[in-house]
Amino acid sequence: MDSTPAGPVAMTHYAKAQTVKPPLIANENAFLGDVSSSEKLDPAKPISAGFYRLEKGTPLVYEYTYHEMKVIVEGSFDVSDEAGNKVHAVPGDVFYFPKGSKITFTTDDYGLGFYCGQRPQDTA
Repeated sequence: MDSTPAGPVAMTHYAKAQTVKPPLIANENAFLGDVSSSEKLDPAKPISAGFYRLEKGTPLVYEYTYHEMKVIVEGSFDVSDEAGNKVHAVPGDVFYFPKGSKITFTTDDYGLGFYCGQRPQDTA
């Protein structure tokens, strides 16, 4: 069954979404919040997008159960994986985290990234 709506499909705009601090999700310093999802329009293949913020403190180790792209928009992260790759990420850097990858995020101050993941809303 095709879930494409008949007629024009409107875009959605989220003004100043980057200025809202996402909710705390782990430790004392890891914040993440979905801004939007395609889940209602395409429940079989949803994508969800939002912001991830890490502040100085405990490293976040995260195992991806879905594919995700992340763009660094503010600050910096030190990002490493189990394959031995290590990157000092700065604004403009783009990452692809495949399903099954285990990633460690740290920062000396803070970092903010915009992500888009192949998962339902609020399931990170």
